[in-house]
Amino acid sequence: MTRDDLKLFGLQLFQPRHGYRYSLDPLLLARFCAEVKPGGSVVDLGAGCGIISLVLARINPSASLVAVENNPDMATLVERNIRHNDLAGRVSVLAADVINLRCRYPVSTFDLVVSNPPFRAAGSGRLSPRAGRDSARHETTAGLADFLAAAKYLVKPGGRICFIQHPSRLADFIAHARELKLALHRLRMVHDSIAAPSTMFMAELAKGSRRAVEVEAPLILRDDRGNYTEEVAELLGGKPTVT
Repeated sequence: MTRDDLKLFGLQLFQPRHGYRYSLDPLLLARFCAEVKPGGSVVDLGAGCGIISLVLARINPSASLVAVENNPDMATLVERNIRHNDLAGRVSVLAADVINLRCRYPVSTFDLVVSNPPFRAAGSGRLSPRAGRDSARHETTAGLADFLAAAKYLVKPGGRICFIQHPSRLADFIAHARELKLALHRLRMVHDSIAAPSTMFMAELAKGSRRAVEVEAPLILRDDRGNYTEEVAELLGGKPTVT
């Protein structure tokens, strides 16, 4: 186990020394989601160590958040991170599978649903030799369609659903969203460099709301010297509200 500083947000996060460890993706998604209305409610599906929930709690000091994590060990770790960062009054953890959330909450409970779900379909890609990584990267009991269905059930009409996913799943993502009658509002591709193919995409969906899709300018992570671009440095180095 390691304890890592995320100084920008005034956080310290415990993570497994070996196994799944968070990367840049959840930080980008938290910035993509940005603010919720004062007193708003947020649920994070597939929370990992809880990083998205904790960062959003810092950005939105009056919001309440629920981190949903199916892996019991990781759910315990989320609880530890919540307590360690003195956020137990606003962030809670639920050890549950996303396919069972209808039994936990009434429909249309949250203003914002966020998710960084496993990006590989079951049985695809290489398996990791490190314990814990496969369940974070590969779908197990719940697939992408299940995450989206849970998000639709949980979000309020007019609320937002924000996902980050691998571009190989973009066609599936759009198809599942259409089947669920979720409207795609925003789409942004993420590239390691200006010449590199996309490595991730971020999308905002809504139910009960139709408008033209806004395809945002691509987010380029690094310049030709390998340094973070000005935009990424600003995203990671801005001064959020810290409680």
